[in-house]
Amino acid sequence: MKKVLKITANVLVWIILILALLVTILVFSSGRNNGIANLLGFIPMTVESDSMKPTFAKDDLIICKEIDDVYSLQKGDVITFWTIIDGQKVKNTHRIVEINNAENSISFITRGDNNSLDDTIPVYNGDIIGKWTNVKLTGFGRIMSFLRTKTGFFICIVIPMAVFFLVELYKFIVTLIEVKKPTLSEEDEEEIKKRAIEEYLASQKNADAGSGNEG
Repeated sequence: MKKVLKITANVLVWIILILALLVTILVFSSGRNNGIANLLGFIPMTVESDSMKPTFAKDDLIICKEIDDVYSLQKGDVITFWTIIDGQKVKNTHRIVEINNAENSISFITRGDNNSLDDTIPVYNGDIIGKWTNVKLTGFGRIMSFLRTKTGFFICIVIPMAVFFLVELYKFIVTLIEVKKPTLSEEDEEEIKKRAIEEYLASQKNADAGSGNEG
């Protein structure tokens, strides 16, 4: 039972470590790429408004994927793209409602599922970040946003990783000490057992003798 619990604990520790490393990669990747994390072509995005309700909502985490061929996009696909809102360049995720395919260029008209009007600015090839993969994690975007802060990164990533390495270092030292301990041969072990028995019998004999003298 102890062995099973030990193996289970080790597996859980490694899972936590791997998740911590993945989150670390995503956080640093997004910091170097205008807030866009990229892991092997997959892009986690935090939803920042309710314009796509009920498909997904604010603070959900959605997974997008890089697009190799913009001409493969179809009406009804949900894409994340750069656009201008209130004079600022921001990320947006809306559904394609119309495709304008000219001779040498292509653009897309988009609209949020919760909006009654189309977006005013068309989306061009260079604006597109990725296509939604239909994967969403409800409310997890809030966690990712917290992990991007210094406090969140320290509490959720740095401390668990430090504890993990300290535990592994302790295990290594204990194993090293065990390996360096001198091993006794079977003959030595038998001799120690024999001496222990002799000493025990002698002590018992002395105890009996002492009780006899008192009588």
